[in-house]
Amino acid sequence: MAGIATGSRPQPQAVVRRRPAVRVSRKGLWETTRAVLLTTVAVGWIGIPLWLLLVNSVKPLREASVLGLGLPKAWSLIDNYSTVIHEGRYGTAVMNSVLIAVPTIASAVLLGSLAAWAYARSRSTTMKFAYNLTVLSILLPPAVLPTIYELQLTGLDGTRLGYFLVMTGTRLGTVVFLATGFIRAMPAELEDAAEVDGAGRLQIYRHVILPLLLPVLLVGSMILIITVWNEFFFAAFLLQGSERATLPVALYQFASASPDTSIVRWNLIFAHVVLTSLPLVVAYLFVQRRIVSGLSEGAIKG
Repeated sequence: MAGIATGSRPQPQAVVRRRPAVRVSRKGLWETTRAVLLTTVAVGWIGIPLWLLLVNSVKPLREASVLGLGLPKAWSLIDNYSTVIHEGRYGTAVMNSVLIAVPTIASAVLLGSLAAWAYARSRSTTMKFAYNLTVLSILLPPAVLPTIYELQLTGLDGTRLGYFLVMTGTRLGTVVFLATGFIRAMPAELEDAAEVDGAGRLQIYRHVILPLLLPVLLVGSMILIITVWNEFFFAAFLLQGSERATLPVALYQFASASPDTSIVRWNLIFAHVVLTSLPLVVAYLFVQRRIVSGLSEGAIKG
């Protein structure tokens, strides 16, 4: 009996050892397939257009007009970029974009987070209606003619202040939408405890709400940087003159200012696009870790 019992023990051990090997191989195959698919999509969708942009920005006009992916036979890097910087008024356009983007993002984040706090803690029907109306601004396209009419009535048409107010108003809904759901998931007992300790409403916002909201506000700020920095439609209508043109408008003016209208200076246009996108890339590299952590925390809260 003892010999029979001892002989039957190795069979279940052999079965147990094979199952994990099958699972690991399937998991490894799926990860490899997913990596190949994602790499293929990334190369086709992002890598090739980015390489086309970069390599043609350092070619002479004749080579860049062909729009090839090969390296340039004659490098024209310094000539192209120096022409864009001087003739394209790049420095003035960067300063105009910074003067619009920084105050717009700061105002939208501050006002949006305060409004989101009020919307999240209020049970009033009026406040719910106001929240839905604010968030609806994300979906509805803003009307140009009523905006211009209001700016003309206030004397702000064609000024940076008028354009800044329009950008802040049209981007406020994004911050309110992101922050309201996050605050609703936060325990209200934190605010009650701070209030018991004698903190006022502004102190509670500064020392309790704002630090907890920081990852979400950083994600909202990055979204606003991209949308405000690349905004062209309102800037073309509301900002008058080349001295107030932001980078997208300056790029349009530079591309359409060729002395020969039958020739498109693709090499200079590509170089201008690279310089226009460069501040966004630097900003993303600076805050990318906080953006990932903010998205993860937002997903957990949601």
